[in-house]
Amino acid sequence: MGKITEIKKLKKLYRINLENCTEDKIYVCDDTIAHFILTTGKIITDEELISIINFDQFARGKSLALYYISFRPRTCAEVRKYLYEHDILEEQASEILSVLTENKLIDDKNYAENFIQGKISMSTAGPYQIKQKLYLKGVNKFIIEQALQELYTEEKQIDVAYKLAEKQVRSNAHKLPLKQLKQKIIQNLTTKGFSYSISSIALDSLDLESDEDNEMTLLMGELSKANHRYSRNYDGYEREQRIIQQLLRKGFSYAMIRSALQDYPLN
Repeated sequence: MGKITEIKKLKKLYRINLENCTEDKIYVCDDTIAHFILTTGKIITDEELISIINFDQFARGKSLALYYISFRPRTCAEVRKYLYEHDILEEQASEILSVLTENKLIDDKNYAENFIQGKISMSTAGPYQIKQKLYLKGVNKFIIEQALQELYTEEKQIDVAYKLAEKQVRSNAHKLPLKQLKQKIIQNLTTKGFSYSISSIALDSLDLESDEDNEMTLLMGELSKANHRYSRNYDGYEREQRIIQQLLRKGFSYAMIRSALQDYPLN
């Protein structure tokens, strides 16, 4: 049995000083003061003190959670982490999440569906990248898989991959030989989260053709750089072979390289 000796309003909370209790002071919010009708001089039991502390944890935690989700949708895991960071105990955090989930204020299924739809409409990511990002946000694997299966069909994957591949072509068509351009497109699409098969279908749909004049211009520029690089340490046949290997790695054909070397003095 104890008594409240003082209630002092602070910035966001009230400090309650106690006498003859297991705690000499506690900090509570407005809702707790009103719910238990706490006043100076009120007698409380140890059991009532525990109830007050538990209720306050829930009330403050719920307020924090509502504030956190007011800016944008959050996953259950994100809210739980936020509550832990603000010293809300696990029991109260779980109760808060249960209430918010029941009222659809937190909905991981809806969150995943909106996230996927956004990535599809913006043409920014494939299913594997989306899956990883949602997993990191704490969404259940089953929810992710189900939402992807329903929303991100193979047809939509090809469509998004094709749009991303088109962007690569616009950015790099005149900077890279055809072989290297194709490799870059496949690499970019797989990095974005598309399977190799979907990436290949998107690439084939572009129906790319080689621009021989542009490729020769690119080749001569790379040939000049390679010659300058290897001329410091190699001569004759050895330098030529190293230059050829370098240009092959850049995506130029052997026939085109031999043709260019005939007109380029290695000195």
